[in-house]
Amino acid sequence: MNLSFLEELRDLDPRDPGRWPLTALAGAVGATFLVLTLLLIYMFVWQDVRPQLQQKEHEELSLRQEFEQKHAQAVNLAVYKRQLKDLRRSFGALLRQLPGKTEVPNLLVDISQTALAAGLQQKLFQPDPEQDKDFYAELPIKMELTGSYHQFGEFVSGIAALPRIVTLHDIQIKPATASGGKSTGYDDLTLTLTAKTYRYLDADEIAAEQHAKTKFAHPPVRGHR
Repeated sequence: MNLSFLEELRDLDPRDPGRWPLTALAGAVGATFLVLTLLLIYMFVWQDVRPQLQQKEHEELSLRQEFEQKHAQAVNLAVYKRQLKDLRRSFGALLRQLPGKTEVPNLLVDISQTALAAGLQQKLFQPDPEQDKDFYAELPIKMELTGSYHQFGEFVSGIAALPRIVTLHDIQIKPATASGGKSTGYDDLTLTLTAKTYRYLDADEIAAEQHAKTKFAHPPVRGHR
């Protein structure tokens, strides 16, 4: 582009395009045609294609996130397997701490003997009916014991040392009273609590419980007379 062409552009009268040189007129027509073409493409093509493009971009982002998640899972698969193995081992150890049906009577004796060994007097030792859970049964035992703080501590330590799982709930300590309602002494206290022990359900019991739940969830439909 030389100086004479630039001077010609400066001298053009926009109100009289008929007197423009052929090169300037051709350039103006070409520029106008290009602008109109871009405007038509934007109005009739880009407006229709843009939602599809946005949808594809969203799908690409979702697939990328899914790929990253699965890649992280694949990388940590060995760690997950080791953690699952540890969990199964821990669960097995806990399960072995749950007595079977035939071992429960001996466990009840152990709990009672633990209280006696601590020097406590038993005023109440009342096993309540079992409560079935998913794979185990819970056996609550209401207890009322009389003794001192020190003896209560020995009793709790003895319960914790039992080979089976026993938990203590609803613990209340208050001064022991004689038949006339008077306190029997500073060291005479009454401990009331609920000891809970647990046993695992055998396969037949689990099957029976699942059958009962299914039967309760879908009661038989009786016909109308």
